[in-house]
Amino acid sequence: MFKRLKLSIFEPFLVRSFRFQWPADLMASWAIEMETIILGWYVLTITDSVLVLTIFASMQWLGTLIAPYLGVLGDRWGRRTMLCLLRGSYLTTSIITMSLALTDTLNASIILGISFLIGLVRPSDLVMRNGLIGDTMLGNVLMKAMGVSRTTMDSARIAGALVGAGLFSSLGIGYAYVAVTIFYAISLLLTFGVSSVKTRTCRENDTINRSPLMDLKDGLRYVWRTPTLLAAMWFAFLVNLTVFPVSHGILPFVAKEIYNIDENGLSHLVASYATGALIGSVTMAILPIRSFPARFMVCNIFFMHIVIMFLGQVETKVAGQLMLAAAGFVQSLAMISMAVTLLNITDKKFRGLVMGVRMLAVYGLPVGLIGSGLLIQSFGYSNTVTLYGVGGFIISCVIAFKWRQHLWWSSV
Repeated sequence: MFKRLKLSIFEPFLVRSFRFQWPADLMASWAIEMETIILGWYVLTITDSVLVLTIFASMQWLGTLIAPYLGVLGDRWGRRTMLCLLRGSYLTTSIITMSLALTDTLNASIILGISFLIGLVRPSDLVMRNGLIGDTMLGNVLMKAMGVSRTTMDSARIAGALVGAGLFSSLGIGYAYVAVTIFYAISLLLTFGVSSVKTRTCRENDTINRSPLMDLKDGLRYVWRTPTLLAAMWFAFLVNLTVFPVSHGILPFVAKEIYNIDENGLSHLVASYATGALIGSVTMAILPIRSFPARFMVCNIFFMHIVIMFLGQVETKVAGQLMLAAAGFVQSLAMISMAVTLLNITDKKFRGLVMGVRMLAVYGLPVGLIGSGLLIQSFGYSNTVTLYGVGGFIISCVIAFKWRQHLWWSSV
């Protein structure tokens, strides 16, 4: 039995492209998580403002507005090419930040500006990752590959948080960024080894002359006319609006003001969430859902909001870690089953468009982040988080009921 489980986990690595993509994604994710915790704590400590913290976090997701356009370009140029361009931009901005930090000229305004620039492209990274996996994996291996790929981000959150906080507290932001830059460089080099697959062909001889904007409109129409896809998009927007601001963006504030811990304590909170998510990812890789992934997605989104309700009531670090681990576990189950639902239902030639439209849902995250900052200042942390949990649960029920036939009985 254990031998079969081992073979199941490593089956995606039989594909050469995945053997390059997995470590490339791992290095990029590690660098991103280190960067996020380092800059998040730095911004909070020098400004002492939860609103500025949420503005900083929201700027990292501005690219959701142009993600569909980049998805179109990925279809046309190849997703590997786009991924190389994205990761080249990460490397460039990290070198700039490292240089400013080492020369003691870095400040909050500069960080917000750099976050704005990198936020224009970073949200598309996940689109390209998932699209490449969909291009190179078939059948049951797709679910396993998605689960293994998810472990990339989850394990990186654990290591990235612990290493990033450790380097920041012991060496300072400048030398911590040297490590971030090295990881981005390794990721870029490995990405060049991923298979280049161009998924678009000339549709009825007019594709070459069509603008990316027209292709984007086609993708939006395709989603609108496919009920399961449309419902999944609404769920994706809701989770980004109500769950991720709590489990990601405001954690530095929670660590400092609610649990009274330092940046190393913050890394423990992040690692707890990531550990739960990693367990969920491994679970999905070993025991993939072979039917009704949409139904599985809906159930776990319900559970996500229930956990968020409880998270808003705890006031100690240990209890917070337990709640975050539970949230991470359920989140992995929900997001992997959502990605598989989207890939299974979508025609292959529209995958880049649909995954790009999917990234528009991430626009709920900056809205939820800034909203949480304003609400915390006015009504407090506990009331704000409880509101997000209860409100998200109610809206989830509405979405599930409206598209119940397509979500609950769809076997793909």
